[in-house]
Amino acid sequence: MSDFSLWFAVHMLAYAALVIRVLTVEGKEPASRAAWILILSFLPGLGIIAYLLLGEPWISRRSRRKAIGTVTRLVKAYNVGKTSALENVPDRFRPAFRACEHLAHSGVTDHNTATLTADSNAAINAMVEDFDAAKESIHISFYIWLTDNNGLKIAEAVKRAAERGVTCRIIVDGIGSRALTRSEHWAAMKAAGVQLCVSLKVSFGLDALLGSRADLRNHRKIVVVDNRLTYCGSQNCADPEFRVKAKYAPWVDIMLRFEGPVVMQSQLLFAANWLIESNEHLDVQWQASSTEAVANGSAAIAFGTGPLSPKGAMSDVFSSLLHCAQHEVVISNPYFVPDASLLSALIGCARRGVQTTLILPQRNDSFVVGAISKAYYAQLVAAGVKIFEFRGGLLHAKTLVVDKAVTLVGSANMDRRSLELNFENNILLHSPDVAKSIRERQNTWLSDANEVVPDQVIHRSLLRRIGDNVATIFSPVM
Repeated sequence: MSDFSLWFAVHMLAYAALVIRVLTVEGKEPASRAAWILILSFLPGLGIIAYLLLGEPWISRRSRRKAIGTVTRLVKAYNVGKTSALENVPDRFRPAFRACEHLAHSGVTDHNTATLTADSNAAINAMVEDFDAAKESIHISFYIWLTDNNGLKIAEAVKRAAERGVTCRIIVDGIGSRALTRSEHWAAMKAAGVQLCVSLKVSFGLDALLGSRADLRNHRKIVVVDNRLTYCGSQNCADPEFRVKAKYAPWVDIMLRFEGPVVMQSQLLFAANWLIESNEHLDVQWQASSTEAVANGSAAIAFGTGPLSPKGAMSDVFSSLLHCAQHEVVISNPYFVPDASLLSALIGCARRGVQTTLILPQRNDSFVVGAISKAYYAQLVAAGVKIFEFRGGLLHAKTLVVDKAVTLVGSANMDRRSLELNFENNILLHSPDVAKSIRERQNTWLSDANEVVPDQVIHRSLLRRIGDNVATIFSPVM
């Protein structure tokens, strides 16, 4: 047998094996199966490599064993959210909160307050102030932490806290914060007594084949101080100028400061991640009683999602909120590549008469994601969804407000990475006051946005229509 014949036989065996794998692997959407079969058929060589790298959210057995059940065990150990305050949520919103309870392994908490920070710089300044007042512990998890003005403000505040005896723990993503972990500032925090952890380190060589999929990322943004307050939102630890991608600046984010029992649910997410990555159990730091209920506060639940969550978990939360809506839904999100259930929920929401508004950035730092987002415009506007493209930088805030009463904020985008691959954290809150403040913020974005004209996207050219339809075919693999 010639070398070419041998190579061809091996190639065909690999191709056949992957096609069988695509058709038999559990939980994959039909659209995703079809897209991968097309890729493997038309780009056989590259397709095989692409599927091995990107086809499934595979995680090393060691990491999977450590992760499964970790949050559940911590919930039981620390009695967090053992009882549910779901009765304090209006009936029609309860299905969405129940979906979050399933993911949190914990009940809805009551008596929480949330304060919306004025902007990205104000959020950083508020964190610094809270760090300087911290007495016991500071826990931080960021996807991207830059060594710019805001990034160094936080680093210096953490160092000051550690030097006066506050227990400080930091988790950063291995890719998103790679520059920080290689800098003098990382070493300086360690020297000051800060405990540091790099999440999802990038492996090379044989370790890359035996470890987790390289592009699974820890996209969470969690800040917890003294088991007393937590921050949740879209903001990374960086300036709004975001100098690593400055041409899209300013990056427009949102961050809320929460007090009340929901703080401990955010702490659970941090503790579970810390335990998995560092093998340290944070039992000494945990006293749920230290988180005081706030008088006249609101029902809220903090939850995490990721590749180990039930299939479609984050999409289920988005969709359940859309199904709850009766009057109005306003959404901002930077990366919009919906799966079938989320797209159907958005279209159904508008068709039953709910005023459905979607705010996306006019210019996206991901050209591919931006192009695929636009490919869905025709279906959405035909159903009655109003789409606005924000002009004033990259709108990075992930917000969803239903009927001016319920708000979802956090790190999760409406793209395949957040829906299936990344580790995310969000808080769902029932509070008309908070919803009002976020709706006002959304209105400022709408005032600096262009509305997509339905006629222009519905009656687009044949060539554009072909391009859009091809893009949506391959969206399940993005």
